[in-house]
Amino acid sequence: MPGQHSVNLAKDPWNTFNSSFSRTDLPVITFTELMLALGIVTALSIPRQSWKYVGLLATATHELGHAFAAVTSGQRLSGIRLRLDHSGTTTTYSRSKLATVWSCFWGYPVPAVVGAAFVWCGFTGWGPAALAASTVALAATLLFLRNPAGFLITAATIGGNIALIFLVPDGFVGHVSVILGLVLLVGAVRDLIKLMHVHLRRRDRLASSDAYLLYRTTAIPSVVWILLFTVLVGGSWLVAWQPISAVLPAGV
Repeated sequence: MPGQHSVNLAKDPWNTFNSSFSRTDLPVITFTELMLALGIVTALSIPRQSWKYVGLLATATHELGHAFAAVTSGQRLSGIRLRLDHSGTTTTYSRSKLATVWSCFWGYPVPAVVGAAFVWCGFTGWGPAALAASTVALAATLLFLRNPAGFLITAATIGGNIALIFLVPDGFVGHVSVILGLVLLVGAVRDLIKLMHVHLRRRDRLASSDAYLLYRTTAIPSVVWILLFTVLVGGSWLVAWQPISAVLPAGV
């Protein structure tokens, strides 16, 4: 039945994992719960000490965005490095300038895109499937990680996903999916603001900016790339808002 594991985990973990790709009963997510989750996520994103840990999820997703874009454009993916200070590097090789631009672009927008997908999946009964799919994607990246911190961050995320899939009722996983989506959506906005701050006030750090690297590659001004990032992040919030709006009280 939807929302229930149909096999014994101890005897058949593979089928248990596969069953998580099925749609479950829709979780009952209240307006109060949603506002509380959004408030907590936003509060955690402001202080540096709390975001130091919570924001690692957005950092990992950012670099995975570069990696996925590189693979889909035919580039050779050499390695991914994730650091505990929220910096990261994805190394690719390509003879095509267009492919290079494509992979460089999909860093800042991807946390928001994935976040919107998690929110939508959580509301529509696909929360366990979202976690299972992300687990598969993260497991694939283990082949390309090139530093201990990267392995630590990724392995911890995979372990958390597996624990949720195997040990937590499917209905509750839908709630978790929505919260994780909000973390990524808020993180995307925070990182976008940080990027703008680099271009306006910390120009000594421009070398770390994807927008600046895109400018160096294409001669298109950094502000254009930042605007494109902003449009995609805003669009992701709009997509996430569709299921969220369904639980809003009348008149809101």
